[in-house]
Amino acid sequence: MSAYELLKVAHIASSAVLFGTGAGIAFFMLMAWRAKDVAVFAAVARMVVIADFIFTASAVVLQPLTGAGLILVQGWRWNEPWLVWAYGLYALAGVCWLPVVWIQMRVARLAAEARDAGASLPHQARLLMWTWFWLGWPAFGAILATYWLMVAKPT
Repeated sequence: MSAYELLKVAHIASSAVLFGTGAGIAFFMLMAWRAKDVAVFAAVARMVVIADFIFTASAVVLQPLTGAGLILVQGWRWNEPWLVWAYGLYALAGVCWLPVVWIQMRVARLAAEARDAGASLPHQARLLMWTWFWLGWPAFGAILATYWLMVAKPT
């Protein structure tokens, strides 16, 4: 396997992990939230935090590394318009993802505390979940737009 093929496979795989883990996390977190069961939500939120650190964080690191390798191997200019757009969209996704990670950790703690106290989730958890929900949309849109850029490479 050539360096290009190895980098491309790693780039596509980490991209799939980034998007797939994000979609899976969003699905399970929302389903647990909608269940209105504090114990279920606490357990799922805890697992979501772990999954984000293992899978999403790994992919977040691999994406720019493999992308830079592809740029070098292919001989593209770093300032190709489609690449500049990709950098910006990746940054947008990151700006949305970082507070989402903090929110997930915070609501997992709030849910565990409520579960342990035999209480319902505090109002703060609801506000955080709404923020989490709305931050997900631009992040997913940015990732989808980046997929298009990687395929089309418009001039």
